[in-house]
Amino acid sequence: MAATLNVLLLSLGLASIAFLLLVSHHVERAFDRDLAGIDAVVGAKGSPMQLILSGVLHLDVPPGNVPLSAVNALQKNPLVAAVIPISLGDNFQAYRIVGSSHAYIQHYQAALAQGRLWDKPMEVVVGATVARKLGLHIGQTFVGSHGLGSGGHAHGDNDYTVVGILALSGSVLDRLIVTDTASVWKVHEDYTAVDDDDRAAMQEEREVTMALVRYTSPLAAMSFPRWVNKTTEMQAAAPALEVSRLLHMLGLGTDVLRAFAGMLLFTAGLSVFIALWNAVRERRADLALLRMLGAPPTKIAALLLTEALWLGLVSAVLGVLLGQVLVGLLGWFLGLDHSLLLGGFAWPVELAVVPCLALGVSLGAALLPALGAYRSHVLQLLQSR
Repeated sequence: MAATLNVLLLSLGLASIAFLLLVSHHVERAFDRDLAGIDAVVGAKGSPMQLILSGVLHLDVPPGNVPLSAVNALQKNPLVAAVIPISLGDNFQAYRIVGSSHAYIQHYQAALAQGRLWDKPMEVVVGATVARKLGLHIGQTFVGSHGLGSGGHAHGDNDYTVVGILALSGSVLDRLIVTDTASVWKVHEDYTAVDDDDRAAMQEEREVTMALVRYTSPLAAMSFPRWVNKTTEMQAAAPALEVSRLLHMLGLGTDVLRAFAGMLLFTAGLSVFIALWNAVRERRADLALLRMLGAPPTKIAALLLTEALWLGLVSAVLGVLLGQVLVGLLGWFLGLDHSLLLGGFAWPVELAVVPCLALGVSLGAALLPALGAYRSHVLQLLQSR
């Protein structure tokens, strides 16, 4: 019973460490994957972090729209190598409909599992996760709803047609519905325009939500954001900088969890030490018998160390498995298909820390009891009994 409690306590501490390592791995992998090749995000003035979360990771609402003419002007800047427009505003059953160009698909090097890319407005390409969850197939039509969450007004006069389904790529595209930017304009102009004159005015004042920018040179990172922020009505946000800020903001919670895990490990180590120390006292007769039968002191000490080693190995396995389960539960709780794809089994190199900690704590706790058993003489053991 005592051994079971020791394993449970040590496993909980190790599971906390494994949980932190796995969450960090999933989040960093998602950031690296979805932000790769994007040097800046240009959009409406507001929170730079909101721009990154809404336009790249699609986890937030955008601060507003910017004129299409202003985004087109960015392409003329010699510091800019490529501009990918992004238009948001609608969803289908809580999955975002994103208006963009073929360059958006190509940027993530996504492949088609079925069908083709769109070649006219109101045709869409569906991410692998969206297609699986909603049961969408080639040729199916659906109507989008206003807003980026479920419950918005349905645009019943404009049907989207699925012409392609993307293969699973592990990128943000898996949970998006992508179409031509003109589709977004058409849906909202048809819904808002009163007459032809009103429609013509809207076409002249067309907007997009933001633009993903890639520089011609890394040196552009020094001057391009300052140029945008000072000379235009837009703002430029650097993904690397904003993600660093976000991780720093989350650092306090991580530190608290790490301290909690450390306390659990310390308590578990103390418990193992007490259990082994008591085991030496309770097994004096057995140890004396082993010594009388010719067992050397080193073998007696090795028996205790081996017991601690097995306890640590069992706890390490349980801790890692429990950590994986906790990450999966967190992904399910947050909405796996609408987040950073947190969840699933992953085995980062950093996870090797868990068995190392388990063995270190177990063997460290066993050193004093093993040393005491090593130094004990047969006569001493018999007299103490």
